[in-house]
Amino acid sequence: MKSSRAEEFKEFAAGRAGHLFRSACLLTSGDVHLAEDLVQETLSRMYVSWGRARRIDNPAAYAQTVLVRTFLTHRRRRSASERPLAEVPEGASAAADDPALRMTLLGALSQLAPKDRAVVVLRYWEDRSIEETATALQVSPAAVRTRCVRALGRLREHLGGSVAEFATR
Repeated sequence: MKSSRAEEFKEFAAGRAGHLFRSACLLTSGDVHLAEDLVQETLSRMYVSWGRARRIDNPAAYAQTVLVRTFLTHRRRRSASERPLAEVPEGASAAADDPALRMTLLGALSQLAPKDRAVVVLRYWEDRSIEETATALQVSPAAVRTRCVRALGRLREHLGGSVAEFATR
């Protein structure tokens, strides 16, 4: 029984790890090392509660919620204010069609507050509803709508005309 549970989790983790990593990269504004740490922490927390996960309607959405909460917890720690001095490694943007656009967008995301970034990632990258986003962040739907409007406004300010110049290529 225990080995079948472990096998189920291995299958789940293998199927979701890539998706969780992509979301974590967006949450961390391209910091692939921190994204890997967040995914590892998320999967370890999921493993601990995997027996209870059978009662969860959507384990994939639950894993995404755990990832966002892990990210927000990390951002609250004092060590989260540390910034690496080197540029993002080349491997981080290898899968992108336009690396310059990707770096511009990740830079703009990094300027947002952690909760604003989480709202943008959940709403527009994960394509979650306002209610699902509110549940994941443990806030009201009105707070999600407000954060969305403010975060998108800040992104427009940070990006200015730079996105338009990349779109015309």
